[in-house]
Amino acid sequence: KVDYDVCSNYGNWLYSAGIGNDPRDNRKFNMIKQGLDYDGSGDYVRLWVPELQGIKGADIHTPWALSSAALSQVGVTLGETYPQPVVTAPEWSRHINQRPQGRSPHPRGRSGPAHTPMQHKDRGIDFYFSRKKDV
Repeated sequence: KVDYDVCSNYGNWLYSAGIGNDPRDNRKFNMIKQGLDYDGSGDYVRLWVPELQGIKGADIHTPWALSSAALSQVGVTLGETYPQPVVTAPEWSRHINQRPQGRSPHPRGRSGPAHTPMQHKDRGIDFYFSRKKDV
């Protein structure tokens, strides 16, 4: 079953695009966090993006962060069988390699980013409302 509510979907697409009526300055939609929160196992993405079906668990939300060997094992070649990301927002780095909320540990066995993210003045609104401020 496909979720379809014209008004809700239109509003959500506008919000995701960063346009519309939002009083908070520098508001950005964090696709990685959203994927981990609402599709932690990646089943929804796997259903609609068959090119990534071989990627297990939450890794499906960030295929560009996987090694070329891991991608090769599942038949994915960035730029050929699946596109390179158009943009990677600095805010995403703290969610990459993170285990989904309320689920088993991340398949890679890490609980946080593989590297220390660059300090950025435009952190996105979710930084200011999170309890953890050490990023």
